[in-house]
Amino acid sequence: MAISVVGHANPDTDSVTSAIAFAALLTAQGMEAKACMQIAAKDLNPESTTVLKRFGLAAPELLTDAAGKEIALVDFSDIAQGPANLTAATLVAVVDHHKIGDVTTNSPILFRAEPVGCTGTVLNKMFKEAGIAIPKNIAGGMLAAILSDTVNFKSPTCTDADKAAVKDLKVVAGVGNTDELFMEMLKAKSAVAGIPAKDLLFRDYKDFDMKGSKVGVGQLELAALDQVADVRADLVKAMEAVKADGRHSVLLMLTDVVKEGTELVVLSDDPALIEKAFGTKLTGNSMWIPGMMSRKKQTIPNLQKAFGC
Repeated sequence: MAISVVGHANPDTDSVTSAIAFAALLTAQGMEAKACMQIAAKDLNPESTTVLKRFGLAAPELLTDAAGKEIALVDFSDIAQGPANLTAATLVAVVDHHKIGDVTTNSPILFRAEPVGCTGTVLNKMFKEAGIAIPKNIAGGMLAAILSDTVNFKSPTCTDADKAAVKDLKVVAGVGNTDELFMEMLKAKSAVAGIPAKDLLFRDYKDFDMKGSKVGVGQLELAALDQVADVRADLVKAMEAVKADGRHSVLLMLTDVVKEGTELVVLSDDPALIEKAFGTKLTGNSMWIPGMMSRKKQTIPNLQKAFGC
């Protein structure tokens, strides 16, 4: 049975390219593995689609039900972010850069989680340690993922290890100017024209369990906030619909990559709790938080503390 390597729901570029890279590494080590994702290729976000096309990578195959399969997780370890029936699968490996989630196993497995900005950085180390050369096209995907996750090194999640990985991977991938690559990706990522509000909300969205309360947090990285001015009301309506489906709060990070800050749009059963989490008052249904670039490092930990997790 082939190992299905899969990233989190609503996959971003790191989730997609890490599935490709880890499947390649496992295959090179003599195991049968395939890259998977939880959505169809036609539904993949614009940035990831651009990256796959640029480096000639095939999209991972669709996996929606994990029951009875051998599964390796990349870029997450929370059951809620996995495919259906993940607990009925045989989990064989996890490679990640987030907090450790709630997956459990009956036997020891490979579990590699490091405090770096991107799963691609961890995988770069793993290829090196295994003495296996990274294929040029896969190196390009990993490079793009690190630039995306670290927001071209501007995110507080960025580490020296991420910068070192980019230095390695750009040579293997034959990319001379990483700034140009990042801007190509940002142009694709921040495109909103003609895209339904719900699709924008779910472009990069995750649900979290905050001490029994379900909280959803989405993020749109933009070159300028005025890109979403015309669809803002529709975005709020989409958030309202998602919140009505049993969530305590739904937050949308509108991150201005140029200004290096985030307008946080908030719908919550307890707005005062969200204000407490970030030490800022809401104006209407939003607050501007300078310097906020990372959901993982700046948004979720504040929420967890406020909820008493």
